[in-house]
Amino acid sequence: MEKNKINRLFNDNGSWWINRYDEFRLSGFRAISGFFAKINAGFRGVHIHNTCNFFGLPHFHRHPFSKIVVGENCTFRSDHTSNLIGVNRPCILSTHSNQAVINIGANCGFSGTTIGAAQEIRIGDNVLCGANSVITDFDWHLDVSGTQPSPVIIHNNVWIGLNVVVLKGVEIGENSIIGANSLVVSNIPANVIAGGNPCRVLKVLAT
Repeated sequence: MEKNKINRLFNDNGSWWINRYDEFRLSGFRAISGFFAKINAGFRGVHIHNTCNFFGLPHFHRHPFSKIVVGENCTFRSDHTSNLIGVNRPCILSTHSNQAVINIGANCGFSGTTIGAAQEIRIGDNVLCGANSVITDFDWHLDVSGTQPSPVIIHNNVWIGLNVVVLKGVEIGENSIIGANSLVVSNIPANVIAGGNPCRVLKVLAT
């Protein structure tokens, strides 16, 4: 019994030190990633607030004359160790026409999130995007589909779950939650929980 207590104490102390090491490593990683991410953004004409945090390097692609603007205190997790639910790619922000705009508010979080705009994507404040989510306002193969882009608007305090895909022309109301693995192809009102393929309202939240 005494031996079991000693073993448990050793294992717990070992875990404590390992967790502290991980915290220290991520803190240093964040500082280095932020330095290089902000330099890269500056060279590409992407406006990133200097209070934003980066874990790993995102990929920025800004079409000439388009705009990408990111507000204060946003966090981008592009490294697979920075979110233990599993991030399978870096965050990617890209514009694909002269008129395209990506505008992200304050205090938002992204984990391996892809945001691609040919016209307009506006994301409000306090929006959380789960690992490997996608937000796009066009079909990516316009020469094949013959379709046109349509703006995407995500209002304040929205939570977008793991692996969610938000397609063109969608507006998501404030305070709503989109369940994991959902495909959002039509508007979602404010103050609801929604999910599925296609995504639909599952529950109205108390306000």
